Amino acid sequence: MMKLKIENLGFKISNKEILKNVCMDIKEGEFVGLVGPNGCGKSTLLKNIYKVYRPDSGCVYIDGTNILNLSNKDAAKKLSVMVQENSVEFDMDVREMVSLGRYAHKKFWDNTALEDLKITEDAIKSVGMAGYETRSYSSLSGGEKQRVLIARALAQQANLIILDEPTNHLDVGYQYQIMNILKAQGTTVFSSIHDLNIAVFYCDKIIIMNEGSIIGYGNPEEALTEDIIHNLFGVSAEINRNKTTGKLQLYFYPAV
Repeated sequence: MMKLKIENLGFKISNKEILKNVCMDIKEGEFVGLVGPNGCGKSTLLKNIYKVYRPDSGCVYIDGTNILNLSNKDAAKKLSVMVQENSVEFDMDVREMVSLGRYAHKKFWDNTALEDLKITEDAIKSVGMAGYETRSYSSLSGGEKQRVLIARALAQQANLIILDEPTNHLDVGYQYQIMNILKAQGTTVFSSIHDLNIAVFYCDKIIIMNEGSIIGYGNPEEALTEDIIHNLFGVSAEINRNKTTGKLQLYFYPAV
């Protein structure tokens, strides 16, 4: 079953073409990474998927339905979003922050508080934040905040998670911890990823973007070659297979 389908997506800002005829298919259960140089349009593409922007042309389909035909609440039942901008207007504790993920499932006459609380508590435990329920969100470290936001996405119980560089600005320990949590969920994940080694370690498929267009797609071995990395990022790379993990390992050095 196709979870996310994008057909001929185009988007302009001030008459400048940012996205150009973008097409992609992501199947249910796949963990797909979006990579490319800064400014290539990754975040803009994600914002077109989760309705911050409206495409100038083309369509985004979630479970076969045009995302623009869904209300915000119905869209939230199908996909959850975690973005880089994590500031909040007012502070709340961890439990309150994670419980926001239940909004899409609530009706004003609903009396499911106990069920929502259990889902919230389970999500907090799944990201290793048990014991932090009453801690102020603003008092947490960057990695802890990221885990809380992942818990909120999990509490939403959507079958598609969209992430915009979820490991950006985190130390290496938190980066792998957060990706382990996401991978363990077994749900469909589409994420822009800055670190290519993280992309090849965790992703089933990798989509490569440059100058607003999709220029490559495939499993890590197919999508990221030494020539592609050199042409895209201006660095030389050596790609080996790690003997311990069996995954690809990329080593970078100045272009020669």
